[in-house]
Amino acid sequence: MDATGRIEQIISPSVEAMGYEVVRVQISGGQRSVLQIMAERADGAAMTVEDCADISRSVSALLDVEDPIREAYTLEVSSPGIDRPLTRLKDFERFAGFEAKLDTRLASSDGRKRFRGTLKGVEDGLVCIETEQGAARLEFDNILRAKLVLTDDLIRASQEAQG
Repeated sequence: MDATGRIEQIISPSVEAMGYEVVRVQISGGQRSVLQIMAERADGAAMTVEDCADISRSVSALLDVEDPIREAYTLEVSSPGIDRPLTRLKDFERFAGFEAKLDTRLASSDGRKRFRGTLKGVEDGLVCIETEQGAARLEFDNILRAKLVLTDDLIRASQEAQG
């Protein structure tokens, strides 16, 4: 298991018990590593600065005990934002009908590794997306990176969800 997987394993139970879900754990380099924890409220409400601070305090305590990162690092806790990354299979279902960009590890049967189009959900464990080139069904494990595209429809849906 890589470092981010180990960290997610350490922090997820505590974060979930607090009423949040871990969206992504990422470590970026430089002279001082940055550990980014992206989380969202399990109830679907908007994340606040206080939510991020609460998660940060809890995660800091857990990581101090477990010490999965040997060198000095900066902890950054954030919400996914409106044009969020899609990191879990359920994200592709939840955001069906919205535009997304996906990059795959391996090329599809037509030679493409990049897809942009409207998410159509998940069928038989495959992520479905309708692109200008036609429909594509992609293995979730083959998706390297995916995120929503900021569109008027996404902004409107986000505003409606926030009341």
